[in-house]
Amino acid sequence: MVFLLKNKIKQSLENKLIAFAAGIMFAASIWSLLIPAINLSSNMNKMAFIPAAVGFMIGIFFLLFIDSIIPHLHLNATKPEGLKSNSKKTTKMLLAVTIHNIPEGMAVGVLFAGVLADNSLITMSSAISLAMGIAIQNFPEGAIISMPLKGEGMSKLKSFILGMLSGIVEPIAALITILLINFVSPILPYILAFAAGAMIYVIVEELIPEASSGAHSNLTTIAFAVGFVLMMVLDVVFG
Repeated sequence: MVFLLKNKIKQSLENKLIAFAAGIMFAASIWSLLIPAINLSSNMNKMAFIPAAVGFMIGIFFLLFIDSIIPHLHLNATKPEGLKSNSKKTTKMLLAVTIHNIPEGMAVGVLFAGVLADNSLITMSSAISLAMGIAIQNFPEGAIISMPLKGEGMSKLKSFILGMLSGIVEPIAALITILLINFVSPILPYILAFAAGAMIYVIVEELIPEASSGAHSNLTTIAFAVGFVLMMVLDVVFG
């Protein structure tokens, strides 16, 4: 996007892109993570919700902890969050995006770990569908972080590289999760729900407030719905 567009993204379009990404993440949390976590615990009968509920809340509090210690600045915000730091504004913006990319990578990694562990309830197609959904929402996400950097006077190439680096934690988090397969497999329902909780935290704490800023937030709701339906379709068709 930084090579194709001359000016920075308009606020209204930026909001829609954020909402679209949030919709994909929200659907992925439910269809690809929470529901499989509950299904994997079916042997617990009416208590099958426990691993999903516990893992989900741990994911919420984990992101809350990370959010409180890492200095970062949300998009369009003026006051940084986390511990005090003398880091540049661009650095804090990149850290904000990096924080919520970690659970996305974990979510993809844990499904592939389930496939490698020969879990009958997790298929390669479902793992690929989640990876496709996360990849699609990374496109607007990358544009949202790189375009403002260019707008502040940074070169196109540097803006592109920094935008790309903000997402590099996703494959790293996925790879680490896959390498820990021997530890992940016995507690797979908890890890699936953990990733879902972490993503929901990002959606509610960051993406939705940013997407709803300014006028005509009803259109961002439509963008959210489109993202949600797209991820739901991917999960059903390929899962």
